[in-house]
Amino acid sequence: MKSINKIILIGHVGAKPEGRYTPKGVSTASFSLATNELWYDSEKNKHEHTEWHTIIAFNKIADYTTQHITKGSLVYVEGSIRSRLWKNNQQIEKKVTEIIATDVVLLK
Repeated sequence: MKSINKIILIGHVGAKPEGRYTPKGVSTASFSLATNELWYDSEKNKHEHTEWHTIIAFNKIADYTTQHITKGSLVYVEGSIRSRLWKNNQQIEKKVTEIIATDVVLLK
């Protein structure tokens, strides 16, 4: 049976996308994206939660984000969730979860 790994986010960019190239010359870009939730509990107290996502883009999508997306931009991001392990300077293994973008659209 086929499975699906797809995510759609609409949020505000936390900082200007950082563009770079891999050793093989592939264009990449990364940026943070904030999504917000707002709700009221049964006593009418307001609650808010902001979730920060790390977005990674490649090739033409990376070029588009570095040229057109700025801090505070409202963007639509479509992609998949990817987790990876890495080791810090003390050789301690860390896990990071990122969104690999397949589409980024500037909304405002």
